[in-house]
Amino acid sequence: MATPLDDNGAAREAILARVRAALARAGQTPRTPAAREARIASRAHGPRPALPADLVTHFLERATDMASTVERLSSRAEIPIAVARYLDALDLRPAIAVQKSHRGVCWPEFADLDWRSAGLEIEVRPTTGDDRLGITGCLCAIAETGTLVVTSSTETPTATALLTDTHVAVLREGDVVPGMEEAFERVRSAYGGMPRAINMISGPSRTGDIEQTIVLGAHGPYRVHILLLP
Repeated sequence: MATPLDDNGAAREAILARVRAALARAGQTPRTPAAREARIASRAHGPRPALPADLVTHFLERATDMASTVERLSSRAEIPIAVARYLDALDLRPAIAVQKSHRGVCWPEFADLDWRSAGLEIEVRPTTGDDRLGITGCLCAIAETGTLVVTSSTETPTATALLTDTHVAVLREGDVVPGMEEAFERVRSAYGGMPRAINMISGPSRTGDIEQTIVLGAHGPYRVHILLLP
C-alpha cells in the first residue's frame, strides 16, 4: 500500500510532473524511478579537474592556501613536542595553561602520548566549550581543496575541532584522497553508511561579511595546525 503524501510530498510530485512533461516536449525520455535509484547507487563521478600524482604535496599546498599551517613528523611519538613547539612559536602556551579549564583536550586515540614531558596538560575528554586547544585526528583529507574530513562519534567528538581557539589535527599521508568523491567513499567504508555528522574543515573559521574583509575565528578556531605523519 502506497504511503499517503503530505503537503510537501504532493508539492514535490507536482513539480516533478511538470519537469517530466517539459522533458517529454523536448524529446527526452525521463528516467524511471528504478533508473534514478540505479544512477544514485552507482555513485558515478562527474567531470573533475586533473590532479598531480603527488596528492600529499598538493594537499599541503592547498591547505596552506586556506591559511592552515603544517608540520611533517617522522613518528607519532613526536606529536606532544610538536604541539608544544607550535604553541611556543605563537606564544600561546602560557595563556592556555593559565587555568585548568583552558588546558587542552584531545581525542581518546591520543591518550597514550606523553603530554606532560612536553610541558602540556592535555585532558582526554570532549571540550566543554571553554577549552582553548583541541587536538584531533581526522578520517581523511581532500587533496583537491586542502580540506580535513572529521566525522562524529563518541570516540571522535567534533566539538573539539570546532569550539576551541586552536585546532591541531593529526593526519597520516595514506589518508589523503584526491577529491570529495573518494572522501565519501572512505566515510561509507568506515561507517557502513553515513554518520550523524560530517565536518569539512578548510582552514580556520572565517567570514567576509563586514566590508568584504576576511576575519579569522568568526565562528570556530582562529588557527588550524596540521601534523602530518607518514
